[in-house]
Amino acid sequence: MTQGAQRRVAGLLEAIPVPTLAVDERARVIGANAAARGLFGSDFTSQPFVNVMRHPSVVEAVDWAVDPHNHDQPPSDPALPAPPEGVLRLRAAILADGRDVAAEITVSPLPPALARGAMIVVLDQSVTEEAEQVRRDFVANVSHELKTPLTAMIGFIDTLRGPARDDARARDRFLDIMESEAGRMNRLVSDLLSLSRVQSEERRRPSSEVDLPMLLRGVLATLAQAIAAADVRVETEGLDGSARLPGDPDQLVQVFQNLIENALKYGRTGGYLGVGMRRIDHDPRLRGPAWAVDISDRGEGIDEMHLPRLTERFYRVDTHRSRAQGGTGLGLAIVKHIVNRHRGRLKIDSVRGEGSRFTVILPESLTRT
Repeated sequence: MTQGAQRRVAGLLEAIPVPTLAVDERARVIGANAAARGLFGSDFTSQPFVNVMRHPSVVEAVDWAVDPHNHDQPPSDPALPAPPEGVLRLRAAILADGRDVAAEITVSPLPPALARGAMIVVLDQSVTEEAEQVRRDFVANVSHELKTPLTAMIGFIDTLRGPARDDARARDRFLDIMESEAGRMNRLVSDLLSLSRVQSEERRRPSSEVDLPMLLRGVLATLAQAIAAADVRVETEGLDGSARLPGDPDQLVQVFQNLIENALKYGRTGGYLGVGMRRIDHDPRLRGPAWAVDISDRGEGIDEMHLPRLTERFYRVDTHRSRAQGGTGLGLAIVKHIVNRHRGRLKIDSVRGEGSRFTVILPESLTRT
């Protein structure tokens, strides 16, 4: 291939926004655009294409595009939209940028007016694949969470219509259980709707202000009955006075109610609930002053291995205990998305046998974030 033709190919590739390579009649790389260099992480001009992408199906497609007279045309992936005649489209898991990339690859001969060779377009589908896997997992989890109580309720209904029709004691016991299961399903649906609403608003910054100490005092007053029932001693620090910062009051109430209720449920063995607020002159990650709210207990604590996954949807440290306490497995996921919307961060510290501390750090101003 002449240098002039190679320059024309290089110019064509740079006009394409997705990773694209070109090879000559010997299947050696003659050009790659900036997106391809960023994906594969090195300068591979003049190298054999097989050194760049070793997937057998892709190499086979390139060999055909370069020399169709001596190679049979491989089939395109039937699950993908049919490509134009003379073009191949396939899926492949390739190694790029030190990671496995789920890619949709299109291979076509170079235009005869340019040169003899092939052009390879690589569309990274990893994010799409991951999103689809998250969706599948989410549907599976929701189905499981709803199916279990529904199956139990159907069984109780059948029993009440048959063997327990005239058994008043059994009827009352079954109705109590059915009421509890129905309540759990109702909480799950409410949390799903709340999570959906929070995620839809996550990119929109709060437009109102809150007085954070006053808001925390209000949350504690609302939960006074639950605190008394749990028989815990409450210690507060820094909740006097006033401190105004950007925030959605309803969402922040939801955050702190959730964290305090969790501390009551899982930390009651320690008989202690701490709610403290403090100012941080400069938080490096938020790039400015911030306010931190600590919700702590002295309960059983959480093993370190569980901490990174606590805010995942439906993740539970103790599935049986969480369900017995009425948990849906979505509370901390909702907390995480609300905190993200406020451009803050959630920090979790826990030591097994000593208790847990959940810290919400909110920027004093959103101008820097």
